[in-house]
Amino acid sequence: MASSTALSLSWSSSPCWGHSFSNVANETLKVSERRFNFEVVSQKKAKKLRTVVLKEDVTDLGKQGQLLDVKAGFFRNFLLPTGKAQLMTPLLLKELKMEDERIEAEKQRVKEEAQQLAMVFQTVGAFKIKRKGGKGKLIFGSVTAQDLVDIIKSQLQRDIDKRLVSLPEIRETGEYIAELKLHPDVTARVKINVVAN
Repeated sequence: MASSTALSLSWSSSPCWGHSFSNVANETLKVSERRFNFEVVSQKKAKKLRTVVLKEDVTDLGKQGQLLDVKAGFFRNFLLPTGKAQLMTPLLLKELKMEDERIEAEKQRVKEEAQQLAMVFQTVGAFKIKRKGGKGKLIFGSVTAQDLVDIIKSQLQRDIDKRLVSLPEIRETGEYIAELKLHPDVTARVKINVVAN
């Protein structure tokens, strides 16, 4: 909040000036002694802020769509001429809320699809992977995430990104559990049976 400072100045008029006018009898005009008090009030300049919405990412300021309070001069001299932000209006605020609701609904839909896919993986049981057998339980080579992705595509007609698959190191026959990170909140566990030819 702006603070104020008061400074008192005083001025007094002197009673000793007199004038004589021609054509008039010498009359002395006396000014009565007066005292004037002036009060000077100084205020700090109020910071003017503007509420804006960023149209694009601005380094050291914020991300696209973010609602910010910035100094009026910064908005007027940089953000507005470069088209990086626009002033917040009630109509724009309503549009932003509608966009946020749409994005939230889309996120929920994606999460539900991931949960349904995780249920499909649980009901399938185990995926069988055949490898050329070696001595004892050992297999030649190892089972990779790409192998699991290929089997899922051939059996379920679902495309899964191999970067989502987390496998233990598989170098022998047996049953293993793989994890598929389908969504930040949804992880599916898939059984794999590795058998020797």
